[in-house]
Amino acid sequence: MKILGNIIWWIFGGLETAIGYMTAGLVLCLTIVGIPFGFQLFKIAAVMVFPFGSKVSESSGGLGSTILNILWFILGGIWIALVHFLFGILLCITIIGIPFGKQHFKFAGIALHPFGREIEVGL
Repeated sequence: MKILGNIIWWIFGGLETAIGYMTAGLVLCLTIVGIPFGFQLFKIAAVMVFPFGSKVSESSGGLGSTILNILWFILGGIWIALVHFLFGILLCITIIGIPFGKQHFKFAGIALHPFGREIEVGL
């Protein structure tokens, strides 16, 4: 079921969204200041490619992760999270869309504070 869910996800916009996150990550990595933020976008893109079967866990990031998460939240993380949250609500309106809506809720959590999170991408 994970493979089928991922294939359906890819067809209906998952690959395009992952490419968007990768492109934004590459643009941020062009500047030295943006490299940590670019790596977090790569992390989100990896989960976006294989959302079904991926696991997100908290790790101890320390003070540096906390500071970077605050900057991330202020500079755009809240808007990314809101978009994923709204898509999650829209998808959960139908029974067929509930698994995909749950994935968007997972992305919203990652988008709020990506620093200090570990991601296991599973097929």
